[in-house]
Amino acid sequence: MKRIVAAFTFLIMSQASAQNSIRYLALGDSYTIGEKVEEKESWPFQLTAYLTSEGFKIQNPEIIAVTGWRTDELMDSIASRHYQSNSFDLVSLLIGVNNQYQKKPFKTFKTEFEDLLQTAISLSSNDEKGVFIVGIPDYSLSEFSKDKKLKRVSSRLKRYNRYIKKMSQRYEVAFYPLQKLSKPLHKDKGMLAEDLLHPSGEQYKAWVDSFKKQVAEQLKSF
Repeated sequence: MKRIVAAFTFLIMSQASAQNSIRYLALGDSYTIGEKVEEKESWPFQLTAYLTSEGFKIQNPEIIAVTGWRTDELMDSIASRHYQSNSFDLVSLLIGVNNQYQKKPFKTFKTEFEDLLQTAISLSSNDEKGVFIVGIPDYSLSEFSKDKKLKRVSSRLKRYNRYIKKMSQRYEVAFYPLQKLSKPLHKDKGMLAEDLLHPSGEQYKAWVDSFKKQVAEQLKSF
């Protein structure tokens, strides 16, 4: 009987601990899911590992991301899950590179990105304080980009990132830019995955190092 009571008590305590820990939702595409790297090397998992080491009780991230997704595809996937408002404490958003790469209308991206940002805010129990946006990285110097002879990638991504920054300011959401940081990193094959396009775990670490302290400060404000 004592064993049954002890086991039941442990179960209740475990459930309470899970409920009290920080729930994190990461929204995006290949950059968020960590294409070509192990899950633990993706930037959302590296971020949560850092936050845990800093004493935050945070769950492993729930990730909604698929390689190749545009803003509309991410929107559809979120809608299909029927989340309730305030389902998460922390929500991140990194999306748009495939809109640019697939040459979809920029006007459409603008509308859909703002809708996604509004959705992210509604999903956070901390409203805009519980959301952060990661800017689109610059793949223009990667071996893939050179082989494909892609032109004006960098200038086009700047346009996307300027709009993303504008939306972050409008909605008072934290914004962590990556374009300047990632552009030189794409010259280094050690910073790229085996496809010579997507970041390696080392590059994701550099990303996280650039904004991990700011995210920690966000969490302290909850």
